[in-house]
Amino acid sequence: MNKTRRKALADLAMEIDAIRPAIEELQCEEQDFLDNMPEAMQEGEKGQAVQAAVDALEAAVCSLDDAVRGLGEAAA
Repeated sequence: MNKTRRKALADLAMEIDAIRPAIEELQCEEQDFLDNMPEAMQEGEKGQAVQAAVDALEAAVCSLDDAVRGLGEAAA
């Protein structure tokens, strides 16, 4: 791989790293929302939906980590 493509991959990895904190912040906000719900609501449909959102955001962050790792491997 040439220098130009390696730089492009590094730039993409930096862009991914730049959006990661925003997703983590949303995940924390959703988790706080869930934690502050009454227990009965947490166990209900609304609580389950919020938990699903928290889980999906966590999976998204993990996917971003995998993407950055993959870009690094491609550039090696």
